[in-house]
Amino acid sequence: MVLLSYTLPDQKRVRNWATAWVGLDVLLTLGCLATALLARRGDERARIAAAATAAVAVLDCWFDVTTASAGAEFAQALGSAAAELLLAAACGYLALRPR
Repeated sequence: MVLLSYTLPDQKRVRNWATAWVGLDVLLTLGCLATALLARRGDERARIAAAATAAVAVLDCWFDVTTASAGAEFAQALGSAAAELLLAAACGYLALRPR
């Protein structure tokens, strides 16, 4: 990791930028939907879906904040991060709560 931190470029043009972001948000949405549907049915697999959704929410938060430009875009990313971290906490609770 230390080697990567010194050798990776600070900036990089990438293809499919929008597809990557939309895909991450779709994954997060599907995770929320799966968690809700499974929990509503009383299915224990809701815990697994909730844990996975929490991980995706944290990843989305990380990439939102670390890829945002300074200024208004960064402020918006911080606002989104707050909501995503709350979602991750709720999913973590659902995954770990006592039976």
